[in-house]
Amino acid sequence: KYSNLSGKAPKLNKLGGQDWEKTKARAKARIELAAKELLELYASRQNGEGYACGPDTVWQTEFEERFPFEETEDQLLAIEETKRDMESRKIMDRLLCGDVGFGKTEVAIRAAFKEVQESRQVVYLVPTTILAQQHYNTFVDRMKGYPIEIAMLSRFCTPKQAKETFDGIRSGKIDIVIATHKILSKKAQFKQLGLLIIDEEQRFGVRQKEKIKQLRKNVDVLSLSATPIPRTLHMSISGIRDMSVLEVPPVDRQSIQTYVMEYNEELVREAIVRELARGGQVYYVYNRVSTIADVAKNIQELVPEAVVEYAHGRMSERALEEIMKEFIEGRIQVLVSTTIIETGLDIPNVNTMIIQDAHRFGLSQLYQLRGRVGRSGRKAYAFLMYRREAILTSDARKRLSAIRDFTDLGSGFKIAMRDLEIRGAGNLLGAEQSGHMEEIGYELYCKMLNDAIKGLTGEKKDEDTFDTSIELSLDAYIPSEYIENETDKLAWYKRITLMTNRDQADDMIEEMTDRYGDVPASVLRLFDVALLREEAHQAWILSIVERQERILFTMNPRARIDVDRIDGFLKQYAGKMFIRTQADPVFVYEPGRIRRSQLLKEVREVVAEISGLQEK
Repeated sequence: KYSNLSGKAPKLNKLGGQDWEKTKARAKARIELAAKELLELYASRQNGEGYACGPDTVWQTEFEERFPFEETEDQLLAIEETKRDMESRKIMDRLLCGDVGFGKTEVAIRAAFKEVQESRQVVYLVPTTILAQQHYNTFVDRMKGYPIEIAMLSRFCTPKQAKETFDGIRSGKIDIVIATHKILSKKAQFKQLGLLIIDEEQRFGVRQKEKIKQLRKNVDVLSLSATPIPRTLHMSISGIRDMSVLEVPPVDRQSIQTYVMEYNEELVREAIVRELARGGQVYYVYNRVSTIADVAKNIQELVPEAVVEYAHGRMSERALEEIMKEFIEGRIQVLVSTTIIETGLDIPNVNTMIIQDAHRFGLSQLYQLRGRVGRSGRKAYAFLMYRREAILTSDARKRLSAIRDFTDLGSGFKIAMRDLEIRGAGNLLGAEQSGHMEEIGYELYCKMLNDAIKGLTGEKKDEDTFDTSIELSLDAYIPSEYIENETDKLAWYKRITLMTNRDQADDMIEEMTDRYGDVPASVLRLFDVALLREEAHQAWILSIVERQERILFTMNPRARIDVDRIDGFLKQYAGKMFIRTQADPVFVYEPGRIRRSQLLKEVREVVAEISGLQEK
């Protein structure tokens, strides 16, 4: 499958030409350099001597018992894995992937508390000023009564407060600092930094990430995300980083009812009035600063009985702080806001969200925004609206469809996986690799990168990473009159190609029958061919091709065939089978005239016999 980041159509090459091989060879050379750099980067962390924290203290146990909620099983496991990393000599680099409101912050708070017990400092890096304020309040509240100095560094701080914070982290007086990217300036000199917690890493820019990279060189790192960027997710899935996943929702949490629809003023009014009637509050997301005041005025006219205000990131610190404070305290009922509310805001009374021009947002961004509601036991609603005249791109449709489909609690990880499918992984290292990824597509890039890493680490490459093709004169396809929708038909072809056994085939046939009616003979034959391909693959056969009353079984040269059995195998077919050795060994079968209905059966029998030739 070909996918890239730019959305540009791929360059097509002529069949039989050398262009594609040259493109792959060029990409391979660059990928090997990338793999080397990637390995060196992570090997230096894996092999580097980190600081090993001691076991939990009495204070740690007491602190954790003060948590006012019951931990989920996933949370307890994530806490245990994080502590185990911190207590080992290995430098921790763990991604904690958990849905919005599933308790990632508590895992981070316990890790921070443990680090401070060792007289080492902690940085909690957040993407927005509002989030810094909220986390600061949470940390101060949770660590009340303990001799721990907590500071905040953000746009809300005066120059005098910022100077005091920089002085405090230099002298070691401050133990924990909750900070936006301001902490990445040269002024930040730590006495003994031990743990870096990064909340929603995808929200930081390229330059900020380079500074984070410098900051994290030999300290433990815990990254938190509801929907990690595909690059981060891919690195975790491929084993480059450790990962913990929170999938179990807190008690009483309900899924968010999500609607995708054209913009409709009457529906907007109805949604707001219904939420206000149950004493709740509403987020109205509109992401254009230049016209946000006009939109707020329009909402006020639609619902004159409501108190409506607007907020955006370009407002002065004090004005923004005041509006957020009033909204948190319930004095503002409808907040028209840009995406500054996207991360971390936890206001249980807000349980309706309306997003205008939802098609302009990314998938993980829509998911993050939706996660701002439904933070209590009350049913929450999200309305994703697009303008009637808007022309939705294919990707925008997929995003809106995915966000509607994934309403279950704990869907963040699935959303990130879908994002990975829709837009590819992004560059694992930096801009220099993106061109090669565009040339060969993301899937092949990742496969080649994994092979290069295995080659450099001395690990055996997967020997069965080859494709088996079948070319037999058979009607094996899905007729258009059976499944009319082309997208559905392609999805079925993909599913059939990926199945590996008869049970899966039977389940799919049953599902097809239920959805489209009796399965035609050509489709049943398609299932048989797919199963034959899997059996042939297991027998190390590269291809089965029908040529003028001959069937050629081309073997993978790495097939471990017991040569002593070949003679008996050839005699068994009494002159109808012979072997031809060329670049790849080929068994040539001449069955004579054969009925089409019997062809698959005979070929399957030959494949079973070839499989029997393999060394055990």
